[in-house]
Amino acid sequence: MARFNYPLQGVLNLRLQQEEQVKMEFAQALKELNDQLDILNDYNKTRDAFIQEGYELRSASIMDVQKIMDNNFYEKQMDVIIKDQEVKVDAYRAKFEVARMKLTRAVQERKMQERLREKAFEQFVEEEKEAEAKEVDERSSFTYTKRTREEQ
Repeated sequence: MARFNYPLQGVLNLRLQQEEQVKMEFAQALKELNDQLDILNDYNKTRDAFIQEGYELRSASIMDVQKIMDNNFYEKQMDVIIKDQEVKVDAYRAKFEVARMKLTRAVQERKMQERLREKAFEQFVEEEKEAEAKEVDERSSFTYTKRTREEQ
């Protein structure tokens, strides 16, 4: 049997390389998004701690007005910081979606090339079977012709 040689193997290899590169970009975008989400969660925890501290300051038997005012200021500052971080998270989420769409497209292109390769291989196998059948027919007809001539 002859060796199968896919003429578009270079294209398939290129698609595999592109898919690996896009997978790395996707992983990086996911990591960056998760990092930004962790920062946002940390800010929310800090704000919650300021809110809790504010409740404790207001319910204390001796109120320290300056501490209460500082706490209110810190809470408001944390709200601004959180809003800024939410904008950053949205930007990283958009980058992540772009990377996800690129990955989906790269996987589809690779699968398409693999399907083409499989079809070419199936065609190759079929052609080999036909060639083998033709060779068997030629041998058997040659043998039959040779026997009939020997008998005469």
